[in-house]
Parts: sequence; C-alpha cells; structure tokens
Amino acid sequence: MFFVYILRSEVDGGYYIGAAKDVSERIAQHNAGVSLSTRSRRPWKLAYTEAYETLSQARRREQQIKSWKNPAYMVKKLGFGG
Repeated sequence: MFFVYILRSEVDGGYYIGAAKDVSERIAQHNAGVSLSTRSRRPWKLAYTEAYETLSQARRREQQIKSWKNPAYMVKKLGFGG
C-alpha cells in the first residue's frame, strides 16, 4: 500500500501534502529535519491519510490535492478537522 498524507505544522498551522509507502517513517523524517522544504516549520502532526494500491495512484491524488491551493477548501473537501 501507498499513502497520500497531509501534515499540519504545529508552528504556523500550515499544511504539507506528500505520498509515501511508510507514513510513520516519513513523518519522522520531516520532524527530524531531513527534508529542507519542511525543516523550518516542524514539528508536524499527521492530519489526514488516504491509501492506494500503487505509488502512481497516490502521486496522482497528491497532485490533485495540491492543485486545490486553498487550505480551507482542502479541509472542507476531504472532511478533516483543520
């Protein structure tokens, strides 16, 4: 299984959207500062996940969610507490 995940920064409330096979490991990497794009906004908490059978399906969904741009729309559309 592969997952689309949405993280929420505990610093500024912003979101990060990604795809990974192991979400727990990926969150640990984000919180350890491995990723330059998320380092300054850590710590991160998991806000939402969706499961897919293939990485390509997960990546397509990741891109769709990122295309929405507006975080309030994303929260409402996906139905999770922002």
